[in-house]
Amino acid sequence: MMSRLRMYVPVIVLLSIFVLWGCPKKAEVTTAPEPQKEAAPAPAKEEQKAAPMQEQVTTEMPAQAPIERAATVSAGLQPIYFDFDKSFVRDDARSVMKANAEWLKANPKVKIRIEGNCDERGTKEYNQALGQRRATSAKKYFTDMGISAKRISLISYGKEKSVCSEHTEDCWQKNRKDDFVALTE
Repeated sequence: MMSRLRMYVPVIVLLSIFVLWGCPKKAEVTTAPEPQKEAAPAPAKEEQKAAPMQEQVTTEMPAQAPIERAATVSAGLQPIYFDFDKSFVRDDARSVMKANAEWLKANPKVKIRIEGNCDERGTKEYNQALGQRRATSAKKYFTDMGISAKRISLISYGKEKSVCSEHTEDCWQKNRKDDFVALTE
């Protein structure tokens, strides 16, 4: 009896190690927006030539709060939409991502926050994780196009920030998206 126990204990330990090793790691999900930073002093003349539109926006509105400035600057960034329960960048969203990347390259002082959103179907936890995967997918697309990862922060709103509340496929499609919010330093 004792010899069988000695034989089963190592087998059970090895099986436990394999099971625990194969379990998926918990995804990092951000649920609160990052604090906004105050605007930096005006850049040198060379930098103003590289990003004239962005500088015009920040110099014309010095009294605005950073959040208002971010909303004004983000007019150059368009959202992308996702298929149901998917987090990869669709073919029709690639042209939008390229245009957004070009805008970011033209405005090197601007950092962005990618906000992952989902439709109302699914649990709160599942949609938080799906929104995070969508934001991560867009971030990877940007970094593959040469945008520094240091300029990009992520947040997942899951189904909490819906733009449409009807229970139709057209409405759900409007909620399955990544929003890109520009933040000035």
